[in-house]
Amino acid sequence: MIVTKAASLALGLIGVVFAAAAADGPFAVQPLTLDAAPQSATAPSESDENLAMELANPVADLVSVPFQFNYDEGYGPKDAGIWKLNVQPVIPFTLNDDWNLITRTIVPVIYQESLATGFDSNFGLGDTVQSFFFSPKKPTSSGWIWGAGPVFSWPTATDIALGSGQWGAGPTFVGLRQTDGWTYGILVNHLWSFAGDDDRSDLNVSFVQPFLSYTFDTATTLTVQTETTYNWDSHDWTVPINVLAGQLVRVGKLPVSFALGGRWYAESPDGGPEWGVRFVTTILLPKL
Repeated sequence: MIVTKAASLALGLIGVVFAAAAADGPFAVQPLTLDAAPQSATAPSESDENLAMELANPVADLVSVPFQFNYDEGYGPKDAGIWKLNVQPVIPFTLNDDWNLITRTIVPVIYQESLATGFDSNFGLGDTVQSFFFSPKKPTSSGWIWGAGPVFSWPTATDIALGSGQWGAGPTFVGLRQTDGWTYGILVNHLWSFAGDDDRSDLNVSFVQPFLSYTFDTATTLTVQTETTYNWDSHDWTVPINVLAGQLVRVGKLPVSFALGGRWYAESPDGGPEWGVRFVTTILLPKL
């Protein structure tokens, strides 16, 4: 089955990274605690709790590769499901003593079940979204962390049903605070199309993601957030409410986070999804 092949490919990619991490020692998963000896492949001096909190910061000075598996149901007359694997590498670059550039890329691999009688199922790549955040290395005097820059949508979809057929660009911004285990903030962007298929609808879409999480000293993180989109041309809202629980562990010497959760759609267009589930594996790598 196509979905099985996609999952096998993703698990194979994760396995390659895990195997590389285990090459210098026993392949073992170890829960992270504050009493553990420093052994992080990314930042040995950091506590495990701090490392978990950095994952809650979209502009952290940390290389990570999330593999985000999503399933949503309720599309079209057949209440069909859509399976999506988002490969989302986050790579920071040091610009100077005061500024970092954080690149966040989302490459979706999608399997879309038949939405209605007479329509085929579809499998392939979706459109790639790439954000560039220019972010100060130090928080503001009041403790706020922020980043801003451009966001782009590249028409990489391999099937007309899986993408917009448009080249898009716009601004993006994130602002957050982290204190006493809490992380709270908001990430926003807006995309307008500037080129593409004249027979397809233009891009004019806002994205708003407020988030709130708490990280325990066991490196366990609970998160609630939305990933709201608004289409200014069709006047459609999509408002999923996501709740997730995550745990940071070690695979060999490599810190890895696993998160599992579900979502309910408070609002979606006609024929849109009703509920979904999410599983995320995030691999932390040494900084470039």
